[in-house]
Amino acid sequence: MDEQTVRLPVTGMTCANCAANIERNVKKIPGVRDANVNFASEEASVTLDPGMVRVQDVIDRIEDVGFGVVKAHLELPVTGMTCANCAANIERALNGKVPGVVNASVNFATERASVDYIPSMTGPDEIAAAVEQAGYGVIRSTEADPEDAEAAARRAEIQDQTRKFLTGVIFAAPLFFLSMGRDFGLLGPWSHASWMNWLFWALATPVQFYTGWDYYTGGWKSLRNGSANMDVLVAMGSSVAYVYSLSLLLFPSLGDHVYFETSAVIITLIKLGKMLEARTKGRTGGAIRKLMGLRPKTATVLKEGRETEVPIERIRVGDLVMVRPGQSVPVDGRVREGASSVDESMLTGEPMPVDKTPGDEVTGGTINRDGLLTFEATRVGRDTALARIIRMVQEAQGSKAPIQALADRVASVFVPGVIGIAFLTFLIWWLAGGAFVPAMIRLVAVLVIACPCALGLATPTAIMAGMGKGAEKGILFKSSETLEASARLDMIVLDKTGTLTRGEPAVVDVAATGEEWDETEVLRFAAAVERGSEHPVGRAVVREAAIRSIDIPEPEGFQASSGAGVRGRVDGRDVAVGRPEWIRLQEPGAGVDDSGIHALQGEGKTVMLVAVEGRIAGRIAVADTLKPESRRAVEDLHALGLRVAMLTGDNEQTARAIARAVGIDEVAAEVRPEEKSLRIQTFQEEGRRVGMVGDGINDAPALARADVGLAIGTGTDVAMESGGVILASGDLTGVPRAVRLSRATMRTIRQNLFWAFAYNVALIPVAAGVLNPFEALPFFLRQLHPILAALAMALSSITVVTNSLRLYRARV
Repeated sequence: MDEQTVRLPVTGMTCANCAANIERNVKKIPGVRDANVNFASEEASVTLDPGMVRVQDVIDRIEDVGFGVVKAHLELPVTGMTCANCAANIERALNGKVPGVVNASVNFATERASVDYIPSMTGPDEIAAAVEQAGYGVIRSTEADPEDAEAAARRAEIQDQTRKFLTGVIFAAPLFFLSMGRDFGLLGPWSHASWMNWLFWALATPVQFYTGWDYYTGGWKSLRNGSANMDVLVAMGSSVAYVYSLSLLLFPSLGDHVYFETSAVIITLIKLGKMLEARTKGRTGGAIRKLMGLRPKTATVLKEGRETEVPIERIRVGDLVMVRPGQSVPVDGRVREGASSVDESMLTGEPMPVDKTPGDEVTGGTINRDGLLTFEATRVGRDTALARIIRMVQEAQGSKAPIQALADRVASVFVPGVIGIAFLTFLIWWLAGGAFVPAMIRLVAVLVIACPCALGLATPTAIMAGMGKGAEKGILFKSSETLEASARLDMIVLDKTGTLTRGEPAVVDVAATGEEWDETEVLRFAAAVERGSEHPVGRAVVREAAIRSIDIPEPEGFQASSGAGVRGRVDGRDVAVGRPEWIRLQEPGAGVDDSGIHALQGEGKTVMLVAVEGRIAGRIAVADTLKPESRRAVEDLHALGLRVAMLTGDNEQTARAIARAVGIDEVAAEVRPEEKSLRIQTFQEEGRRVGMVGDGINDAPALARADVGLAIGTGTDVAMESGGVILASGDLTGVPRAVRLSRATMRTIRQNLFWAFAYNVALIPVAAGVLNPFEALPFFLRQLHPILAALAMALSSITVVTNSLRLYRARV
């Protein structure tokens, strides 16, 4: 009986009972032999049978009990993969075979391994070694410039593919034309010369074993790991033609018509496809490279009053950093000196520069446009907003969408199935027709035309392109599952404050009620009294007076009455500002006239009366104003066929007024924060697929409960952690953009899968001779000559990747 002991660092324990609770629950897992949790060292030692239970199962149980397990995450660039089965081989080499690896997911399209592991049990070097032992390459980068090392390795790989393809062309092109010339008798007396076959062999051999060597090594790696990939098919198909031809060359009595050109051209055409695929596939990660390119290599740091240029990796929190016009901001920070406008479009998708003055936040990767800025570094390295966005997009692109499960299941049995069909085709045609060569040609055609690559690329390339497009527009999907779920939404629920509205009150109406005062004097009296108030409504009044450049005097005898109103003396006059009900109590003879007040309140506005020396001088209406894009966002959501609802803790009257202003279908007002998730659940029980949009801490439970949580990027960190989609710009029009993008991406995935399946379903029977739409064509075309099969295979993957790239041009 095999046993494995794993040590898991545990967080969240507060007493020995916590340790006992974890022990008790972990021991209940079938396959766990023993568990010992040490409260002092905060470590769980678990002995388990790896054949019955995974480390991930233990971690899940600990987390279900309410504690955490310390895990690390590694993104590892991998080289040498040729199809989706290679990715599966690497996953098998890591999952369950490398102690400490909790979960490994390999994305063939991005050529990256995404690995979660226990740092106390393994590390990046051990993980990389396991990948290399499985027969693939790992890009080992320096800490300073990992993306540069990766980009250089990718370029070298494309150059290698190009070099091998050009070698194939140099030898295969003359071989093909000479072969065709001999078949049609265009070479005169040379057509049947025995030395011609030796010339064909000399031209074909470099192609077979230099240009095509990758397929032999790739096929061997795959078979050694207990599976079969595209390389196996290509190596088998080309080798059959080459070995048959070599046999005729060595034993002329068997025949004299060789097929060296078939094997050489097959390999060259498929190498062309792989080269173009590598070049095209690289473009799907363009958004990530753009984001990485925003980071400057060096920065100017002020030390003891002197400017020093240092590598960006040496900037520390608290350093003073100087950014001149036109330069990129190297790290996140807070402006200490200077004023400028900063282009944040690559992070938020918004084209207009944002003004920055002392006290404002700046984000690494944005571009300083106008003035000189000096700021204090607050987040550096992996903690900057740009680094977190890059990490989030990379991890999301590397995740597998549920729709990919079908393609994965098909790909796992595809190659063995094709090999079976190929040999069955060979036997049937050989036994039925009695001729070896036509049967062999059909066998080679079936082997070569089948393409698991198109199936493997259909989903991940579209996911990469869709998420890359989203990142350019300030829409960040945390996972491919979220992207897929967003496409199925039929209802959007909006929070009000901070989402539909600006989140802070503003003066929207000022009116004098008599001839003695005008609007400016009414606002001046009110702002003077409110100068000492901390209430948001009072601050809004003071802010409005400042905007209108009104001189605000200092009040005397300031008194506040628990949010209902304030009073004091201004210019020797007694002034009271507050709600109508409070003014009635404070100034019984003021003569409060309700006309107009109810109309303003019906519009969702808060009305305050201003009384001077016991008489009403005017009224001021304050409201949390709508964001300018709110109405357009709701209209766009309706155009997408989505029902729109609003949840708010505000009163019914205000909520209805906001809903009317923007055209919302359904309103739930006076909803407490803890009730929001229950409302979402109610919508879901009615059969709705709900997307929740919010920005505050009180929205976090509802964001987590919804089918898709969309967090406004300018909101709190808690809300952003709870949301599955982050709208980095804070613009509500990002919600319909996210839905449009997710629908476009899923539409592209379905198109890709359709063409990948249709290609194989239609052309494998043609290659096998079951269907023959080319009856009127020459002999080699009637049998779907293997050369045409190789061309079709090469084009299939390129078609899928190119279709995915169309997402970059989609209008969202």
